[in-house]
Amino acid sequence: MYRTHNCGELRKSDIGKQVTLSGWVQKIRDKGFMIWVDMRDRYGISQLIFDEQRTSKDLLNQAKSLGREFVIQIHGEVIERASKNQNIPTGDIEILVKELTILNSSTTPPFTIEDNTDGGEELRMKYRYLDIRREPIKKNLILRHEITQQVRKYLSDNSFIEVETPCLIKSTPEGARDFIVPSRINEGDFYALPQSPQTFKQLLMVAGLDKYFQIVKCFRDEDLRADRQPEFTQIDCEMAFVEQDDVLNTFEGLITDIFKKIKKIDINKFPKITYEQAIEIYGTDKPDIRFGMEFVELNDVCQHKDFNMFNSAELVVGIVVNGGNTFTRKEIDKYIDWIKTPQVGAMGMVYLRCNDDGGFKSSVDKFYDQADLKNIAEKTKANKGDLIMILSGDKNKVRSQLGALRLELAKNLGLRNSEEFAPLWVVDFPLLNWDEEENKFHAMHHPFTSPKPDQIDLLKTSPSSVKANAYDLVINGNEIGGGSIRIHNKSVQEQMFKCLGFTKKESEEQFGFLMNAFKYGSPPHGGIAFGLDRLVAILGGSETIRDFIAFPKNNAGRDVMIDSPSKISKEQLKELKLKQDL
Repeated sequence: MYRTHNCGELRKSDIGKQVTLSGWVQKIRDKGFMIWVDMRDRYGISQLIFDEQRTSKDLLNQAKSLGREFVIQIHGEVIERASKNQNIPTGDIEILVKELTILNSSTTPPFTIEDNTDGGEELRMKYRYLDIRREPIKKNLILRHEITQQVRKYLSDNSFIEVETPCLIKSTPEGARDFIVPSRINEGDFYALPQSPQTFKQLLMVAGLDKYFQIVKCFRDEDLRADRQPEFTQIDCEMAFVEQDDVLNTFEGLITDIFKKIKKIDINKFPKITYEQAIEIYGTDKPDIRFGMEFVELNDVCQHKDFNMFNSAELVVGIVVNGGNTFTRKEIDKYIDWIKTPQVGAMGMVYLRCNDDGGFKSSVDKFYDQADLKNIAEKTKANKGDLIMILSGDKNKVRSQLGALRLELAKNLGLRNSEEFAPLWVVDFPLLNWDEEENKFHAMHHPFTSPKPDQIDLLKTSPSSVKANAYDLVINGNEIGGGSIRIHNKSVQEQMFKCLGFTKKESEEQFGFLMNAFKYGSPPHGGIAFGLDRLVAILGGSETIRDFIAFPKNNAGRDVMIDSPSKISKEQLKELKLKQDL
């Protein structure tokens, strides 16, 4: 028996017990005549004690030979700790060691296995198995486990059936770039790894399963950032005989249940705004509503003087920073420099101070008098002590730029509290986006999203004006889930493919299996997919998903631990009938 207890469970009530523990050496404190060893496993830390009065000389010498991350087994007696540590659950006791077995030695780790490590991210990813020993990463993975278990329980309790769908599927032209897998048996043919189980879950609704879910790996060969990985995990769900509100109500229940059970937080409000409102008020379709700073359009109070920057702009728009009049000129200039960076791309910014005496001071006093500035302040509902920041230009670009500034201000002012959660549904997206370069429409979500029920006929006459029967769930400025009511009618799906520029032959080659299924009585259906990695990260107080994935890729899409992707042998290339110079 390697252990009778784990390293995190012994308490004062266990004093006097003979115990056997196994784990890793976390820390050693050697006073010569007395040695303390912190031993760690997944469950916690127990302090071991060796001293020359109660420990044999051989055992004391054996303890002196230990190093960090040695794997050891000990047998000893639980005794009361003289100097208690209230920061850990086992802080009242220690183990007086009577037997010590070194199960495996360890070389010195490349970084300290502690909460605040000295290892950089790339180094820790190279030795991820060591990084997972650290408490923060271990807690993240346990949190992920708890959330997935709660998801399975909630959905199973609500009559959803978990079904696995294939990972080797057919490549399709819509969406992000596919990962391609060559077929050895079918020379010249290729599989694709799924970006989503979309068509399969629709086929399961045609098959009559009614409610489906799957916690599933998906793959997209796209540019990476903090909240993206080439392989990621979705909570994928579909329901038959539903309208939009049925889906929203069901999955509000899921999110409420997760927050209640995992975070002990009651989430009661799920406000709903349209895509157009989100863009106009926040400059993004995934707004963070934990704080204000809503956009106010100012064309009518700014475009009447000789200030050409405003007069020539399609849109003049501002936000109010409550209490922002305390900003120094140097601090304001930093924000002006920040919005001019290539990542944001603004040309400049106008600011207006609302002074405590009721007067105003702006960066455009040359063009606007006090009455003009008062009109701007009244339009934005700014108060004494506030600061108004104003951008102008092309309406789509300037909203995006002001949206970026809004988030930067909120971050710097401490308004994005990671322990506060504000969900929001964004609905009524455009069904199609026009691509000027390719001179064709693309689906805003995917080709199987249904138009709003009263706009189906507009697919033939005015496709650019059609709204999608789609919805995104946003939490704290992050898109957590997205879904739609699907097209379930063959003729409507054919019209959608036509809008997207598919010929009849192309749509048959790519999606003939789905169109054929629709001929056999497809029910109305819809669903949603949640990004599990992102959801777990947000519940864990972070917007970076890598620390919540056991073995993530870096920003270049590489697994630096196993050195992947990598070359394959000439023999493998030959078997796959691929050129040798690839």
